[in-house]
Amino acid sequence: MNKRKKTGILVVLLLLLFGFSGYNYVMHGGARDLTQEDTAFTVTSDRITEEFKSNTEVSNKKYLEKAVAITGKITAVNDNEIILNNTIVCNLKNKNKNLKNVENVTIKGRIVGYDDLMGDIKLDNCFVVIND
Repeated sequence: MNKRKKTGILVVLLLLLFGFSGYNYVMHGGARDLTQEDTAFTVTSDRITEEFKSNTEVSNKKYLEKAVAITGKITAVNDNEIILNNTIVCNLKNKNKNLKNVENVTIKGRIVGYDDLMGDIKLDNCFVVIND
């Protein structure tokens, strides 16, 4: 084989390796085990909602990608999702069939974003910490 073909094959193999690594990181590398992490902030749903509404940029710097415990009243329950006070959307790590509307609860999750148009704060990897 000439040098040009060897170089071409090496470049293709490196691209495949980087592509596989990138795919693996995106699909599996971002998952965190919040049960083992310390809670960065403990707040009520009303307080954190007001913080995001009053200054989204500062709130994003403060809360984004951090483990947060939020206490509030459940206003909606779906298969893998609960909504606190109509503004905190929590994607549950595991289904919890014992949760009911109008029940006070503290959940822990990672804040992944704020929808300023709808006024929703999005969390993932959520689980129930305290069920009042």
